[in-house]
Amino acid sequence: MQLLKDRILSQGEIIGNDIIKVDMFLNHQIDVELLCEIGKEFKRLFASQNINKILTIEASGIGIACITAQYFSVPVVFAKKGIHRNVGNDIYTGEVFSFTKNTNTQIGISKKYINSEDHILIIDDFLANGAAVKGLIGICKQAGATVEGIGICIEKGFQPGGKELREAGYHLESLAIINSIDDGVITFG
Repeated sequence: MQLLKDRILSQGEIIGNDIIKVDMFLNHQIDVELLCEIGKEFKRLFASQNINKILTIEASGIGIACITAQYFSVPVVFAKKGIHRNVGNDIYTGEVFSFTKNTNTQIGISKKYINSEDHILIIDDFLANGAAVKGLIGICKQAGATVEGIGICIEKGFQPGGKELREAGYHLESLAIINSIDDGVITFG
């Protein structure tokens, strides 16, 4: 998606050779017009799939998932990080490793909101090693839900997550794939 690539190049902040901050338009301050275009693109890419729910993980995936959900006319469910007393004990859980925080986090979704009749589109802002998406897939498996597709805004193609998910047979669509970040220069795939 050229619009997203252009925004990454003009406003992204590079840290080293493996981190790019896009928090000024995607996941801290949100450019809603850009998210609308992202949602439309995900709808176009997954229009042939039988999707009845969109699944993401808190917090940065929620805005993207909500905008995307309006084009599918389906609800959004998000995995909460940590154990929350108000969710209850009847939950599906998983553990994910955060690349940017360098920590493991328990995630959970109430069994009330995902089940074996669900056809899920997973949406997230970044894909690096794939831990968050794999954690969400694990929860879908626990629920007996079908993962119809995975939509990612920015994939770090130089890390293994995308390759592993595609090799596992998942329909993965990334709107911008970064092949490398070398000396402050981003190369897209």
